[in-house]
Amino acid sequence: MILPVHIIGSSVLRKVAEEIPEDYPALSELIDNMYETMYSSDGVGLAAPQIGKSIRLFIIDASPMAEDEPELESFKRTFINAHIVEKSDDFMNFTEGCLSIPDVREDVSRHTTVTIEYVNEQFEAVTETFKGTAAVILQHEYDHTDGILFTDKVSPLRKKFLKRKLAQIAKGNFEKRYKFILGQKYR
Repeated sequence: MILPVHIIGSSVLRKVAEEIPEDYPALSELIDNMYETMYSSDGVGLAAPQIGKSIRLFIIDASPMAEDEPELESFKRTFINAHIVEKSDDFMNFTEGCLSIPDVREDVSRHTTVTIEYVNEQFEAVTETFKGTAAVILQHEYDHTDGILFTDKVSPLRKKFLKRKLAQIAKGNFEKRYKFILGQKYR
């Protein structure tokens, strides 16, 4: 089932998400619905807060980007109760967008390498290190579980220029390409 995406201004996007217990009701169905929602919205990642659930869950399937970056061909994962445990001292700039902030793309500086601990869909503990674009995508989705949006990471000058546009998006003034839920007034 395709779920509506919460748009900037929705309070759930600003909450620090809670850990998921192993007996979380209908988790497998929720994950399937998240993948269906992400694919129908042409995204490469989706976090539970974006569909109104303040839980530490996000999914990534970066294979659509594999034509330009072949190493992303097999980067499809479900991250449950994830925590970044190590970050490189090196950074890279990447132009990011977000399903919760349609029609906005901005350069963001991210760590080039991150190590993350999480549990998979079988609740098996996993520790993995990601580099380059995979690390950038992972950090973007991970931030959602901490109540952080990519626009929080742009330069102060760009934030100033974006303020009016973000307020308009929060009111629903954007090209509608997928199901969505508007939040409260953007602050």
